[in-house]
Amino acid sequence: MHFLNIGSGSKGNSTIIYNEETTILVDVGVSRRRIVSALKTINKKLSDVQYVLITHAHSDHISNIDIFPSNIVYSVENELRNHMDFNILEHFKEYRLNTISVIVLLTSHDVKGSCGFLFKDNKNELVYITDTGFIPLKTLNIIQNKDIYIIEGNHDINMLLESRRTNQLKERILSSVGHLSNDLCAQYLAEVIGDKTKAIFLAHLSEECNLDGIAIDTVYSIVTSKNKRAKHIVFDALKQNEATIYDQD
Repeated sequence: MHFLNIGSGSKGNSTIIYNEETTILVDVGVSRRRIVSALKTINKKLSDVQYVLITHAHSDHISNIDIFPSNIVYSVENELRNHMDFNILEHFKEYRLNTISVIVLLTSHDVKGSCGFLFKDNKNELVYITDTGFIPLKTLNIIQNKDIYIIEGNHDINMLLESRRTNQLKERILSSVGHLSNDLCAQYLAEVIGDKTKAIFLAHLSEECNLDGIAIDTVYSIVTSKNKRAKHIVFDALKQNEATIYDQD
């Protein structure tokens, strides 16, 4: 199982999870053109997308959901219901999507029905968690020692506090239904990585209150100081306007 992240951040999110037999799109917050272009790089077409999974109904995750028919869209019950019918998922249940299985993970965001995913095939297990103020204990237990983590490292706390954002917005971001800071992301990763873990990709970085280098350095420093297994792991950050592909078995 591999992934191709098309975009990650407040301007739009979308990631392709795939293997030879199965193609899943997580969130549809970028343009049709970018999705088609990304699929082409892995020799796939828009019609090859078999499942569309939505993490939550904020616009940067669903703005172009109309590209796809509702019968292939799946999510926990949320405000997307006001726009279209879709297939209902339940937190902590496991579903078989052709050759990839997925466990729906509980997250904590300021919108109804937010979720993350644990994807599994016969080669890899991949955790996908963004847009959450914290990681609930049951979710944390499920994501122990997986191969690949795509996990939110939204902001550097000092950059956020010193930014021109309103106090109300700062409080929302820092709240339990906001977004993970670099430091909190690192603390969670130090708890969950194991001998199987090969790569960590930081997601949903704030363009105003974070930088790739700061995020990676902060997370790497904290994780390696707390967990010696981290020395062999690849650390990287997903981009808002640049695709990232991971195709290692």
